[in-house]
Amino acid sequence: MDLYTSNALECGEITTKNYSTSFSMGVRILDKKYRPAIYAIYGFVRFADEIVDTFHDQDKAALLKDFKQQTYEAIENKMSTNPILHGFQWVVNTYSIDIKLIDAFLHSMEMDLHKKEFSLEDYQEYIYGSAEVVGLMCLRVFYEDREEEYEALLPAARKLGEAFQKVNFLRDIRSDLHDRGRVYFPEVDIDNFTAQDKSKIEQEIWEDFQDAFPGVKSLNKEVRLGVYLAYRYYLELLKKIQSVTPGEVQKTRFRVSNTSKFILLVKCYLRNKFGWIRE
Repeated sequence: MDLYTSNALECGEITTKNYSTSFSMGVRILDKKYRPAIYAIYGFVRFADEIVDTFHDQDKAALLKDFKQQTYEAIENKMSTNPILHGFQWVVNTYSIDIKLIDAFLHSMEMDLHKKEFSLEDYQEYIYGSAEVVGLMCLRVFYEDREEEYEALLPAARKLGEAFQKVNFLRDIRSDLHDRGRVYFPEVDIDNFTAQDKSKIEQEIWEDFQDAFPGVKSLNKEVRLGVYLAYRYYLELLKKIQSVTPGEVQKTRFRVSNTSKFILLVKCYLRNKFGWIRE
């Protein structure tokens, strides 16, 4: 079983590297003991996301229902023949991840199947389940059996997940509408997306980043660099989006080049090493 679990965790790592160079870069600079669990969490989240976002010629509702059932069975039985779910259940059972976080995540995935426009309440509920709880799962891995520190960092972790998700919404605003028929931002007409709409969203995201930063700075040194790198990466994405017109946001999916990612890594490393971390 140890070999099987080790193989399952490697599947999570492969999935992370195949789907996200930026996230996998951040994980690689965490202390080695945390990496398998974070890869496994990403693998689980990515597979659920693929069901609702990619498998257009399949019965997504049936697939997600089956995935959800397999997830809970894996956690209860402490094993699964699906290596991604086996790796995830290992994380949940090893680090005592609260099942309510998993409930919230899967609920948000279900929302993606039937909701096309989001009220403010829907928007907040979706972001909590799709992004904030993922940050809280990672935080639990980082602060296993350190409840006081976990609770102190919890609000900042939620804000960071919220900021990341909103940047993703803004970056993917065109594909979400035209490929998936979704408009996440409440009371925003994407077909008539104005500079005022864009500025309001960007300001909201900046405030989320500012609320998250004290928590990033307070993380223990074994994980701070990796999280800080992710923080700075998403800030760079936001800055790119801020520099263009609403029309350009609707036409282009912005990214940070590999060269820029490497430069960002060096800067973050030096700032972390010498205590120069800043927003």
